[in-house]
Amino acid sequence: MPQLMHSSHLPSLVLLAAAAFVLPRVATAGDGAPMIVAQATANAEDPGGADSKSKKAGTKKKGGIAILVNDEPITDYEIEQRAAFLALQGGGGGGDMKAKAEARWKAIVKDPKTNERFKALLRENNVQSEEQARALQAKYVKDLQKNMIEQLKRESRQSALAGSRSKAEEELIEEKLKLQEAKRLNAVSDEAEIDKVVGGIAERNKMTLAQFGEHMKSMGVDIKTMRARFKAEMSWREVVRRRFGHLVAITEKDVDEFVASTPVSQQDDLELEVQRITLPLPAHVDQAAIAQRLAEADALSRQFSGCASMAGLAGPAGGQFEALGARKPSSIPEPTRSLLLNASDGDLLPASVGASGIELWALCGRKAAGGEQAASARESAQAELRQKEFSVLAQKALKDLRQDASIEMR
Repeated sequence: MPQLMHSSHLPSLVLLAAAAFVLPRVATAGDGAPMIVAQATANAEDPGGADSKSKKAGTKKKGGIAILVNDEPITDYEIEQRAAFLALQGGGGGGDMKAKAEARWKAIVKDPKTNERFKALLRENNVQSEEQARALQAKYVKDLQKNMIEQLKRESRQSALAGSRSKAEEELIEEKLKLQEAKRLNAVSDEAEIDKVVGGIAERNKMTLAQFGEHMKSMGVDIKTMRARFKAEMSWREVVRRRFGHLVAITEKDVDEFVASTPVSQQDDLELEVQRITLPLPAHVDQAAIAQRLAEADALSRQFSGCASMAGLAGPAGGQFEALGARKPSSIPEPTRSLLLNASDGDLLPASVGASGIELWALCGRKAAGGEQAASARESAQAELRQKEFSVLAQKALKDLRQDASIEMR
């Protein structure tokens, strides 16, 4: 029988463990999949962790009323479930989890008890060879790492749940108010609409609706929590549309100004029809000459009566008239470009000093340069502006509802 190895011949646990540690890769949602699905691995590896505890605690409190909103209850169970849902949406820890794991592992490796426990394990298993010792050591390191990661996940989950409860309460109060107003206006979204939205999420994650429900349940969150959230938001959008749709009017100038604030590459979906008068300056320019020419340009501005008058204004003043035609904004220097983008058709810009003299620019029109693509870009800009207006009105409406509401915290 082989002789039992002396402890001095055992492989160094510290060296092997330090080299062996690699933080497990955290899955990411990707392709539009909700982050909550990406947490499946973490929760599956932590069946007895905070998720299970929170679920059990929530079940115990299922009938308890925590808040009354205009006499409609919000239960402790609903709050616990929403807090768990929000915690899942918070992500997998990312770089913070990695840093914590590395720091925790260093502490484990440096702890003398780590090697002491390993030596005790060698004796318990009656290890007789270096090969057996190394195999046992590899398993010991792997188990240490697994237990450490599970513990970190539990701690992270508990911290996330604690921080999510107050947010969950606020969210549920607002949703009660939104649904109450939706009921008053008969604007509550039906279950088929919600099925369609949740079904789309399930499909993107390659699951049926039933499978997705079970998947959520395995992570400690009832899918009814997600459905309730969608129902409130979808119903509220309809409330806002009905109440404020007639108040939101986006003009072409609003769209133009929005386009003007976008990068030049996106502005080039537009073409500006422009004309220019240039009043040349003498070879030796001084402040007096510039002031005189600016005064002459101001005089011409007062005579301007539209783009048709531009050519006739240039001659008597000794200026040069140019019908520049359709120009992409990127071909026009700043600040003239931004001034033209913000001007209305038929406007004359204030006189400015250009490369060749004092310039007067007129905007005679604009058109989409890229056909359907450019028109689509302007439609997208208009939709975004409308959404911003609706958001402002929606926030004000919700604030008013809350001020008038009776909210009792129990």
